[in-house]
Amino acid sequence: MFQSHFGEFAALMTAVFWTITALAFEGATKRVGPFAVNLIRLLFAIVLLSIMSYFSRGIAFPVDATTYMWFWLGLSGVVGFIIGDYFLFASYPQIGSRMAMLMMTLAPPMAAFFGWIALGETMNLKGLAGMLLVLSGIGIAIWSKPSGEKKAKLKFPIKGLLFAFIGALGQGGGIVLSKYGMGEYNAFAATQIRVIVGIIGFAIIITFLRRWRNVTATFKNKLALRGIVVGSIFGPFLGVSFSLLAVQNTNTGIASTIMAIVPVLIILPAVVLYKQKVSWAEVAGAFLSVLGVAMFFI
Repeated sequence: MFQSHFGEFAALMTAVFWTITALAFEGATKRVGPFAVNLIRLLFAIVLLSIMSYFSRGIAFPVDATTYMWFWLGLSGVVGFIIGDYFLFASYPQIGSRMAMLMMTLAPPMAAFFGWIALGETMNLKGLAGMLLVLSGIGIAIWSKPSGEKKAKLKFPIKGLLFAFIGALGQGGGIVLSKYGMGEYNAFAATQIRVIVGIIGFAIIITFLRRWRNVTATFKNKLALRGIVVGSIFGPFLGVSFSLLAVQNTNTGIASTIMAIVPVLIILPAVVLYKQKVSWAEVAGAFLSVLGVAMFFI
């Protein structure tokens, strides 16, 4: 039973891991900013991935990857990590990880759209209906109509919502590029390539913006550093790797649907850990968006 549904199990674990990492990185990003968190968590991740690769494959680095794999997985690292994750993390101080994860339900439909464009995968009316459900769920969650007023208002800053939307674009495009470049290659080694490119990219950007002092100061902030360590283990190490295992061992749509339940999983811990107030409309929006993702693929 476990072996026959390994891909689905990997997708479920990915959702759990991403819930943990979103909460951990929200706290860290609020303290030291998205550039420091992104670079340091990728440095932690490459160490963990190299150790895993050494014991599982006998080689610490993906030296056996072809030029083709390096190109497409590297491009995936640029789109998914540098662009997608930067804007996702930048949205945390604006709208919080819970709402950011709800916005990320746009990533699977976008992945399917990009897959239709780049890989020739099919799109049907059910998928379009699912996309409308996702958008409806997000709309219900982010808009409110205060009593006594005629017009609805955004509950969250538009800047944060825009950042999260760009993050979803990056995630959706990154997963398609990963699938295109990975093939049957080892999922952890494929993640290594993406992380290596992400590290190089962020290092260049931080150098250009002269933010290294902020990065080094992060190591003196114990609370931020603890959040980065926890997020690194469950994010770019376990989360991303299990997501690649999921798409490698089951249908991309099924895997994406299961991985998209994070907005539902994160509600309770966000209330408990960060004392966030959650309305019934936001809960309904989260479930509706996840249902939309399910419709899009199944």
